[in-house]
Amino acid sequence: MTSTGRPSSAPDRSAAAAASTRSTPGPRRPGVRGRVGAFARRPYTDRHWPDLVALCAATLFFWASLTPSLVPRPWYLQGVIGGITAAIGYALGATLAWVVRLLLRRRPGERLWARLWQAYWLLAPALSVGCIAESARLQRQLRVLQELPPSLTWHAPVIALIAVAIWLALLLAGRGVRLGARALIRLLGRLLPRPAAHALGALLTAIAVLVGVRDVVFDRGVVDLADRIAEATNDGTKEGIHRPASRHVSGGPGSLIDWRDLGYQGRNFTGSVPTRDRIGAWTGEPARDPVRVYVPSALPAVFADERPFAAQARLAVRELTRTGAFDRAVLAVAGTTGTGWIDPNVAEPLEYMYGGDTAIVAVQYSYLPSWVSFLVDKEKAGQATRALLDAVRAELDRRPADRRPRLVVTGESLGAYAVETSFDSADDLLASTDGALLLGAPNFSPISEEIRRDRDPGSPVWRPQYEDGAHYRFAQFPRTDLARPPARWEFPRAVYLQNASDPVVWWSPDLLFKRPAWLDGQLGPDITPRSTGSRSSPSGRHRSTWPCRTGYRHRTDTATAPAPSTAGPPSSRPTAGRPPTPTGCARTSDSAPPPTDGGRTEDKPRTSRGQAEGKPGQARGEPWPYLRGHRPARRTPT
Repeated sequence: MTSTGRPSSAPDRSAAAAASTRSTPGPRRPGVRGRVGAFARRPYTDRHWPDLVALCAATLFFWASLTPSLVPRPWYLQGVIGGITAAIGYALGATLAWVVRLLLRRRPGERLWARLWQAYWLLAPALSVGCIAESARLQRQLRVLQELPPSLTWHAPVIALIAVAIWLALLLAGRGVRLGARALIRLLGRLLPRPAAHALGALLTAIAVLVGVRDVVFDRGVVDLADRIAEATNDGTKEGIHRPASRHVSGGPGSLIDWRDLGYQGRNFTGSVPTRDRIGAWTGEPARDPVRVYVPSALPAVFADERPFAAQARLAVRELTRTGAFDRAVLAVAGTTGTGWIDPNVAEPLEYMYGGDTAIVAVQYSYLPSWVSFLVDKEKAGQATRALLDAVRAELDRRPADRRPRLVVTGESLGAYAVETSFDSADDLLASTDGALLLGAPNFSPISEEIRRDRDPGSPVWRPQYEDGAHYRFAQFPRTDLARPPARWEFPRAVYLQNASDPVVWWSPDLLFKRPAWLDGQLGPDITPRSTGSRSSPSGRHRSTWPCRTGYRHRTDTATAPAPSTAGPPSSRPTAGRPPTPTGCARTSDSAPPPTDGGRTEDKPRTSRGQAEGKPGQARGEPWPYLRGHRPARRTPT
């Protein structure tokens, strides 16, 4: 009782409080969903930055980027590749660490983390220096394997600095995107439920990043810059190139295309045509002025219509008719690269071997560099070349069979792709032409992809044999490669010049996820087993810096492929002379013409020009796989 007479309730309240304390459970640890929300609400400055797990992943990816690729890399490009690869590794490592932290209820203590950080800073720099040094050794080995000078400038500190700078730039860009996404999610959270705000914010951020990278960074940045540079180059002319005096080439007297409209590559192609006097002085026989027709991407207004490729093809046929190309022994349709370039090492041997009795025609679909054209104009390459081939075949079909020139096709790199996409299949190419010479066809080229896929069992992917070599043969060293298999090589013939170390031939997005086929079984002659498919992208060096038969350069001089013992009228026979090598691909002992009689090698002495005091050698026809009197049943042009 209290002083007021009321019973005291304090003991009862104390007991109730104690009972309530005993019955109330302790605070529960939040589940995964709760921890996600708590992590999202944490201040940005409270988080560890950079993340140790992500940093370790970035370091491992950087070390992996130091492994050799198909061709040697310069030190500055290695730094760029290392930085980009490290950024990818950091992103993957950060994502993995975030997922693990969400799932684990117990985390390592601060003391353990401190020791791990100390171990990283002690080991990572030293191991990185060692990996860069080992990478330099492997690069030197690769250079020796590919007949490059073994000397190598490999600035290890500069490589590391470039890689770190690029990694930091990409990391800061990623952090900026994440901060922007969080701000957007907080803004949407005022209007929408939290799950909907997170989902919509993530979606809008992804769309903004994709649109920004594609439309702003790539289209308005990279492509526009490349377009301005290429356009300025397209208006120029290579030193030493002048308007031709021959009426048999585009841009010359009487041409339907003005010299100024041909563009940089068109002027180089038509302005460097050899004269009949030059050819005759080499062969020792009467010669003709070769025909070269080139149609630029910018058409004269009188030929423009709603279908630019059809207009180009129509103009090309008119130029061929004007120059008398359909009365020549051989008519070659050439696919061009992204800039519109045609390799003179392909064009000139044909003209010399046939004493100038040839015609070469090409159309330009772009003046951008090939790597940009691959991204933005790849389909145009096939469409333009197919329209040209259909127009040429239609004109040939109007002529008597015995008065048609032999139709052959050629192309290098993206030009080879353009030629291949002009036909429905490998059989269609053989049925529609008298022969083909294709160099360094990219991995996505449909016919070469078909041949590699259906190659004979036991043949390596870098030197495939298709249907026992009946029509198609691949070569890096022509004398030996084109003589295999020993089965008879039938007509029509198609030759692929393909180096095992050419990254253009092998690059594919699939290499990021699977082992390349060219590393399985027997390796190519210029491939090291340490090469990795994920780094088979082109190195960026100009093709002229590589020796023949290595990387991007192919043997395209006079001895690249066999010419058969050509039957038919004298005007269609190749001359016995050997043309000069236009751009310096040195001839070696492996370049003797392969046999044309079922694979048996003929070891006969060859007479060089110097030995004969200007008299051409008497070696059997050497350069192109052009065919004796084969007349295919041409398909009806579409």
